[in-house]
Amino acid sequence: MSYNRKKTKVVNVGGVFIGGDNPISVQSMTNTDTRDSKSTIDQIHRLEHSGCDLVRIAVPDMEAAKQISEIKRNISIPLIADIHFDYRLALEAVNQGIDAIRINPGNIGDLERTKSVVDACKKNNLPIRIGVNGGSLEKSLLAKYGSPTPEAMVESALNHIKILESLDFEDIVISLKNTDIIKTVEAYRLMSQKVDYPLHLGVTESGGIKKGTIKSSIGVGSLLVDGIGDTIRISLTGDPIEEIGVAKEILRSIGLLNDKIKIISCPTCGRCNIDLIKLAGEVEKRVESIDSNMTVAIMGCAVNGPGEAREADIGIAGGDKMGLLFKKGEIYKKVPQEEIVDTLLSEINIMKEEI
Repeated sequence: MSYNRKKTKVVNVGGVFIGGDNPISVQSMTNTDTRDSKSTIDQIHRLEHSGCDLVRIAVPDMEAAKQISEIKRNISIPLIADIHFDYRLALEAVNQGIDAIRINPGNIGDLERTKSVVDACKKNNLPIRIGVNGGSLEKSLLAKYGSPTPEAMVESALNHIKILESLDFEDIVISLKNTDIIKTVEAYRLMSQKVDYPLHLGVTESGGIKKGTIKSSIGVGSLLVDGIGDTIRISLTGDPIEEIGVAKEILRSIGLLNDKIKIISCPTCGRCNIDLIKLAGEVEKRVESIDSNMTVAIMGCAVNGPGEAREADIGIAGGDKMGLLFKKGEIYKKVPQEEIVDTLLSEINIMKEEI
């Protein structure tokens, strides 16, 4: 697949570089009470184990802000403070050692307050994410556009950007999130044409695991295929660990992450003479822990199997109580049905070493 990613400025968030040619990073946000540092640290450890690159915490008050240093001491990925309205929380977060701040400069009072936050971030080389959300757009823009349209969201972001740029600050990341997929995609496409700052992608309040995964895959996936986006967060109602799995699978599906074996399998039909559903499930489970840039095909019959999966590195096409093992679309050998999984796994491990 041809993939032409837009080149954006590079921003350093606690050692994770966002933008430019850097890998697209995966983010999440804790849903613990930040004032409870132990629970927050425990959840971040789970996120780290799941492959999260950066994590954001809510900072609703000064008590939460004062827990940042304790949380930072006990985690190994960069920490971002999510702050609304109160510039003093941003200043305390900087003092506590935060790696980046999410705050909209137009919403924290007069220019002097904004300048105090910008000066603190400059002194500590901390980026600021401008996070525009369709549900909290400025009243003046809602009056102008009638609703949180893509144009309204982009204008909001540009207004915030102008404030930071007027203070000689350009260490900026931008997000433009909406619950509406089309509005989200259009807003990011429009913004991508106007600025070169890195973009943080996401569909906000997308729903539970199933519906949220579908909405986010369409929205975030569309933008990534366009070459737009430098870091992503999949917002799901549930355990934030689920967000990491979905985000990484989106990246794998587009070919932007090659850390795991990719499985392709047919939906089965009346020609299928083996229990393909069980077979595919077992293979998926057993290759989950294998780190290799390889595509494995599990196909139901020998009529179209090898041909349809010609781009796969290795695979199985079902026959009558047996399977045809093939590599790169060419039949390699026949395997009895009861030996298919073990034989396929053995060949996968051999091929992994060759790779």
